[in-house]
Amino acid sequence: MTEDKFPGWHGTTILAVRRGGKVVVAGDGQVSVGQTVMKGTARKVRRLKPGGHEVVAGFAGSTADAFTLLERLEAKLEAAPGQLQRACVELAKDWRTDKYLRNLEAMLIVTDGSQIYVVTGAGDVLEPEHEVAAIGSGGNFALAAARGLLDSDQDAETIARKAMAIAADICIYTNGNLTVETIGG
Repeated sequence: MTEDKFPGWHGTTILAVRRGGKVVVAGDGQVSVGQTVMKGTARKVRRLKPGGHEVVAGFAGSTADAFTLLERLEAKLEAAPGQLQRACVELAKDWRTDKYLRNLEAMLIVTDGSQIYVVTGAGDVLEPEHEVAAIGSGGNFALAAARGLLDSDQDAETIARKAMAIAADICIYTNGNLTVETIGG
């Protein structure tokens, strides 16, 4: 899907916050096409259990592309049980070099409760520096809000929910219908 074929498609907001041995991944539910909200209750955060090892993943971008990537990630995790970093690197390599996959337009945040990675089609597998990662059209707003809230004594879920509310107030492509998954601890 390219911007010239589908002008006006916008992503979402996904945020991961690590605190107190837990990682919370929150995603909004809005799907927009141009100035129209097509759906307000999409579920963009998923719990995966490949090989008995739990992983939480959130996606921004094309839903069909993200589902393709999540299936590939599950296969990589089944091939390397409990090795999230290795699975993410292998997925990023395939995504960047495979003729079909390189056209997919999505980004992922994945965590096993101890590690958090942002995975992109450019071959990036990035770990956050400040215990927070965010992607999507409202990602920068949620990231800034969450980083500001890290100075408080609030838990990861409270920080994630407040940061997502701030992002939803600022970004027109983000709403307050959240899916929240916690892993670890």
